[in-house]
Amino acid sequence: MPDMILDYKPKYSYHRTPPQWSKLFADGLSAAVRNAVDKAAGFSDETSGYTNSDANRAKEWFISSYPLLGAVAAAFKVIENQDICQRMSISIAAVSPSMAEIYINPSHKLNTNELRFVMAHEFLHAALRHDVRQEWRDAYLWNISCDFVINQWLTEMGIGERPDGVLYDVQFKGLNAEAIYDRIAGDIRLYRKSATLRGVGLGDILPGNSFNGRKYMDLDDFYRRALLQGLEYHQEQGRGYIPAGLIEEIRALSHPPIAWDVELARWFDECFTPAEKIRSYARPSRRQSATPDIPRPNWAVSQAALDGRTFGVILDTSGSMKRNLLAAALGAIASYSAARDVPAARVVFCDADAYDAGYMKPDDVAGNVEVKGRGGTVLQPGIDLLNAADDFPSDAPILIITDAECDKVMLHGREHAFLIPQGAILPFIPKGKVFRMR
Repeated sequence: MPDMILDYKPKYSYHRTPPQWSKLFADGLSAAVRNAVDKAAGFSDETSGYTNSDANRAKEWFISSYPLLGAVAAAFKVIENQDICQRMSISIAAVSPSMAEIYINPSHKLNTNELRFVMAHEFLHAALRHDVRQEWRDAYLWNISCDFVINQWLTEMGIGERPDGVLYDVQFKGLNAEAIYDRIAGDIRLYRKSATLRGVGLGDILPGNSFNGRKYMDLDDFYRRALLQGLEYHQEQGRGYIPAGLIEEIRALSHPPIAWDVELARWFDECFTPAEKIRSYARPSRRQSATPDIPRPNWAVSQAALDGRTFGVILDTSGSMKRNLLAAALGAIASYSAARDVPAARVVFCDADAYDAGYMKPDDVAGNVEVKGRGGTVLQPGIDLLNAADDFPSDAPILIITDAECDKVMLHGREHAFLIPQGAILPFIPKGKVFRMR
């Protein structure tokens, strides 16, 4: 006898819509697989905090339909408890990257699209390691800077709908969080009044030091793998647009941060192209073992190539400068100058006034500098001295070494860079590059 009754007629009308057996089967199969995975991982509905809420359905959407953040979303526990959110002063949402928990305040009503936007916002905070990248910066201003970046990306990507009142400003489009921080740090009073998803004056990136008790997993390694794999699947399946800035940050997670001295070396490379070398017998000639009796010319740098090959050093010698900072900075300058065939640098010491030390060889800069002046910090006279000097090239770059406790400086378009300690903040928005010694 066949087991399919072809002339089956339902007893009930199901509101005039017959059941979609294929959809019901797919939903049941998905639920069964999820339960099996949870049990294999040692989780249950009680321990995982899973409920059939709007936030958890939004989380399931990321896992099933948005590969870029699917792996990240799968690791997070959604906490929707009004008492907890009230106790933690969470207005809309917050995230704990180290605890792998995302907090949603159920009293703040969000529709489905707004909820997806908010959860994607918090997932990116965690996955891009904004809690660790804060380093020496003010926590709240850094949080705001990251919010501007993330909200711009999510708007471009079309993930959900941006809720009213979230931080968004088109003037920051294309900038990373570090660049935005440097801008808003000059107007602290204004941005202190801005509100994150947690509230005014409160960052939605919560601190912590564990990862759901799973100490065997490195947190950086987890987020890096989750985002890189998600990006690969997202692009392979053509699931939607991803801003170039976000792709660049995800790729950067797989590379360690560049050391300050390497960044400084790159700046020297940009300022000084390799000097042209010629064959010359002026230096001791080289000989080959096969023909030791035949002298051959050696490589030498022509004097014409060295003419005008110099840079200025403005050295803060105020009382707040530390000796070890000066030693590290001058040592780096000397080594890079020698490596790039810079015969001499024009050195100016600055405290309350400028002291011109003239041109100095790299070795002299590193070892025999007598630091003068231990008063206040005014750097502009030193810059004006170099700009007015007839024997200093108008296109030569200037490197300013300071502890950032200085006045505002004007360089009038000249190529320049700042070398400051880790954790220091310049009291103005710098137009040149900033290298922080770690």
